[in-house]
Amino acid sequence: MTSPDLINTSLFHTSEGSGDPVVMLPSLGSTHRMWDPQVPALASAHEVIRVDLRGHGDSAVTPGPYTMSDLADDVVAVLDARGLASVHVVGLSLGGMVGLQLAVDHPQRVSSLALMCTSARLGPRDAWIDRAAIVRAHGTTAVARSVVGRWLTPDYAAAHPDETDAFLRMVADTPAEGYASSCEAIADHDLVAKLSSVNVPTLAIAGRDDPAIPLEHLRAIADAVPEADYLEVAPAAHLANWERATEVNAALRTHLAGVRSEP
Repeated sequence: MTSPDLINTSLFHTSEGSGDPVVMLPSLGSTHRMWDPQVPALASAHEVIRVDLRGHGDSAVTPGPYTMSDLADDVVAVLDARGLASVHVVGLSLGGMVGLQLAVDHPQRVSSLALMCTSARLGPRDAWIDRAAIVRAHGTTAVARSVVGRWLTPDYAAAHPDETDAFLRMVADTPAEGYASSCEAIADHDLVAKLSSVNVPTLAIAGRDDPAIPLEHLRAIADAVPEADYLEVAPAAHLANWERATEVNAALRTHLAGVRSEP
C-alpha cells in the first residue's frame, strides 16, 4: 500500500511494503518516481520510503542556496517523524551526495549506504553556479533536454520514447528555485577527506556509460570507504537504476540482506 504524506516535515514521501526500512533519495531534477523500478523488488522484504528532496516534486520549495547538510537534515526530519532510529539509505546522483552527507553528519541514523552514479566531490564549482543562474533566469525547461540526454543511453532513449518524454516533463516540472538551489549545494559538496570516516556497509554502483558522473567517482568512493563494494553496470548512463533495473535490484537485495537497521 502507498501512503503519501507530509508527517510533520516539509518533505513529501511515500511508503510501500513492510520490514527493515530503506530510504531512497532521487537525483537532481527528479522525483521519487525515478525509483519505480526498485519498489516491486524491495517492498516484499522492506518498507521502502521514497522521498522528494527539498524543492523537488511535491516537497516544499524554500529560498536558496541550499547546502548538502540542509538536505541531509531534511531526511533526518522524515526519520524522526516516522520514529525510525536508523535506515538503509539508497541514493543516486544528488540523492547519493545527500546520503553520504547523512552518513557523515548523522552516522547513527544510517545502517548502510547504496550510492549510485554519484560523487564525493563533483565540480567544477563554476559550472554548477552557472547552471543555477540559467535555471533561475529561464526555468528548468532551459536545461531539461540536455539533462535527460545524460540520463539514458541513446539506444535506450530511442527504444523507449515514452519514458524519455516522461523524464523531460519531470525535469521541466521541477521548480526553478529548488533546482537552482540544489545546484549550489552540489557546487560546494566535498566529502573526499571524510570518506574514510563512513563506517557502514556501502555499495557503490556506476553506470559504465554515464556522461554526467564518470565511473571513476564511484571507484574513488569504494576505495576510500572502509567497508565498500563496487559494481559497474552496462549499458547504463546516469539513471543506471532505471536502465539496468534487473542488475541493480539484484545487487540492492544482496546488499540490504547483509545488514539490519535498528527499529
